[in-house]
Amino acid sequence: MTWLIWRQHRTEVCVLGLLLALFGIVLLVLGTQAHDLFPGGPARCAGTEACAASFRRLDEEYGYLENLLAVFYLVPVVIGAFLGAPLLARELEEGTWQLAWTQAVPRMRWLAAKLAALAGVTVVLTGLFTAVLTWFRQPFDAWEGRFQYDAFDVEGLVPVAYALFAFGVATAAGAILRRSLPAFGVAFGAFLAARMSVALLARPAYATPLTAMEPVPAGGPDDRAGHSVADWTVDQGYADATGRRLSATEYYELEDAANRAGTNVNQFLHARGIQRFEVYHPADRFWTFQLIEAALFVALAGVLIGVVVWRVRRRIV
Repeated sequence: MTWLIWRQHRTEVCVLGLLLALFGIVLLVLGTQAHDLFPGGPARCAGTEACAASFRRLDEEYGYLENLLAVFYLVPVVIGAFLGAPLLARELEEGTWQLAWTQAVPRMRWLAAKLAALAGVTVVLTGLFTAVLTWFRQPFDAWEGRFQYDAFDVEGLVPVAYALFAFGVATAAGAILRRSLPAFGVAFGAFLAARMSVALLARPAYATPLTAMEPVPAGGPDDRAGHSVADWTVDQGYADATGRRLSATEYYELEDAANRAGTNVNQFLHARGIQRFEVYHPADRFWTFQLIEAALFVALAGVLIGVVVWRVRRRIV
């Protein structure tokens, strides 16, 4: 079975392995240069002028890479769907199921072996690439935290869970549609829809956010309201002296009043007891949120694999 699975899927595995190796080498080269800006390590850089200069150089010389890294958000779906789509669809397209399912190996054992092997490859490839990407991002994470979308979605546990979800969607779509390319397209669309929905709607609700509130300083410093830059801010704004949050219209009315009076806006707000608030999740919740989201996508992948098993039990043809 192992040799047969390798012969059937070696093209996909080799292509993915080669592409990820090339990307990994580029990240290692560029990452080494970025890490060299912090002789003591970016995580130990704390508040000194030398560290501030290093972070400025990081932004100037390598800040563009953060935008380029957006392409790597799709790595999990490419790996999972590329391996999952042909798992059953190719057998059905080419008619080889008639031979595979009439041999000495029962079809459910055949399916279990293919699912285990290709899901294992999905985990290994995604995990290795995530480890390299996480190492590459260390200087950026020390600067802006790991809770930002461009970090949270490509680090830790969730990329592997995303890949397994994409693998499950692609395999189930292949079992239903019986075509590899449409199955890949369905997996791609379902992956993007699920990722966006979870990131925008579910993730902020994994835990009750905290609220930091402080009076508007008369001098108007740019400091955040009582918490770290590494925290994840989900809402911010202004509130009156009683803590009631002001609407955008109410704030602009106060700003207009300050301008008409010829007074500094911050001094005007400070004199009236206006407060700044930020609703946020602290940085130390990163791994808790990672575990919750990874468990969610792994559970969805399990449901989809269950659909595949059910379809094969019914012979699907």
